[in-house]
Amino acid sequence: MVDLSGFRWDLIKKDPSSGARAGVLHTPHGCVETPVFMPVGTQATVKGVSPEELDALGAQIILSNTYHLYLRPGPAIVRKAGGLHKFMHWSKPILTDSGGFQVFSLGDLRKISEEGVAFRSHLDGSAHFLTPEKAVDIQLDLGADIIMAFDECAPFPSSYDYVKQSMGRTLRWLGRCQEAVSARADEDRLGLEAEGSSLFGIVQGGMYEDLRRESALATVAFDLPGYAIGGLSVGEPFEVMCEMLDVTTEILPADKPRYLMGVGTPDYLLAAVRRGVDMFDCVLPTRIARNGSAMTREGRLVVRNAAFAEDLRPIEEGCTCYACRNFSRAYIRHLVKANEMFGLRLLSIHNLHFLVAFMREVRYAIIHGKSLRGDIWTIGGEGPA
Repeated sequence: MVDLSGFRWDLIKKDPSSGARAGVLHTPHGCVETPVFMPVGTQATVKGVSPEELDALGAQIILSNTYHLYLRPGPAIVRKAGGLHKFMHWSKPILTDSGGFQVFSLGDLRKISEEGVAFRSHLDGSAHFLTPEKAVDIQLDLGADIIMAFDECAPFPSSYDYVKQSMGRTLRWLGRCQEAVSARADEDRLGLEAEGSSLFGIVQGGMYEDLRRESALATVAFDLPGYAIGGLSVGEPFEVMCEMLDVTTEILPADKPRYLMGVGTPDYLLAAVRRGVDMFDCVLPTRIARNGSAMTREGRLVVRNAAFAEDLRPIEEGCTCYACRNFSRAYIRHLVKANEMFGLRLLSIHNLHFLVAFMREVRYAIIHGKSLRGDIWTIGGEGPA
C-alpha cells in the first residue's frame, strides 16, 4: 500500500477494564483526538450549520458523501475548485464514504455485478455505473483525507449464503480499490494527491461470527492505514451488534484507527468505544433536529410538543452550546411551529454539540481513568443504567 500522507494514529491511553482507548489521528489537514464523532455533511455541507459554527462547537472532522457529490455538482467541479476543503470552506480533515451504501439502498434502481453496480440516479433517472476504481477516482478528485473502499453492505436480515457471497465481493473490490489508489499515485497527475488520501477497508460479514472473522482477517491482510466496520446498526438487536464488534475488534490491528459506520446515540457509541472503536458518524443529530427534537442526557426531547410552549429553560441545563446559552425551549418551539429555519438550525447546533461534547467527555474519562461524572453512562457499563 502506498501511503501518500504520513497518516497515522497514536495511542495515548487505554482503559485497563475495557477496550476503550484514547488516541490522536494525524492527517494532512490536522490532528483529530479520538474517540471522535464526525458530523455528516452529505452534500458538502452539514445541513443548516456553517463551517464556522461547526468549528465553534468543536467538530474536528466531517464526512461527505461520494454518491451525492458525484451526481451533483460532479467531482470535476470540486477538483477545479481546489478540492472539497476549499469548495466547502472547511480547513480540517474530511472523510468521504464510497457511495456504496447509497447505491445499494436504491433497490430496483440498481443491479450488482462483479464489475460494479449499474444504477439510475434518484435525481433524474440517468444511468450510471460505479466500479471500485471509479469510486476511488471520485474520492481522490474530492481530495478527502480519508477515503473508503467500495463495498457491498448486505441488508439485515440476509441469509448466510448471500452475506458470504457479498463479503467475498467486497474483499475483491477492496483489492481493486487499493490498486486504483496506487495507480493514481504513480501517475501523479492530480495536484491534490500531493496532500494524500488514505484508504480504509471495510469489514463486512453481516451478523455471522465466522464471516465477520473471515472478513476482518482478510481485510487486515491488505495492511491499510485504517479499518471501518460496516453493516452494523442496521436494525439488528443491540446485543448482536455488540457481539459482532467483539468478534471484529479483537482482530483489527491495535495500532490503526477503527471506524464504526452509521452510529450516533450515546448507548451505541459507548458500547463501541468500550470495544476499542475510535471513529463514528451518523446523520441522526441533524435529522431529528429537522423534526423538532433535541438530544439530552435524559434522552430525546421533542421540543415541538405543546408541553414546552412556556418553558423558559434552555434545551439542557449546563449545556454550553450556542442554542442553550442564548435561547429557551419556548422560543425554539415557537420557531419550529412557525416553520422558521432558525429553530431547526438551533436544534442542529445543539445536537451536534451534544455528541461532540459527549465524545470529548468519554475521551477525558479514558485518559484520567474515571467514569463519566454524574452521568448514566460509564466506561465500564454496557449502556444505560
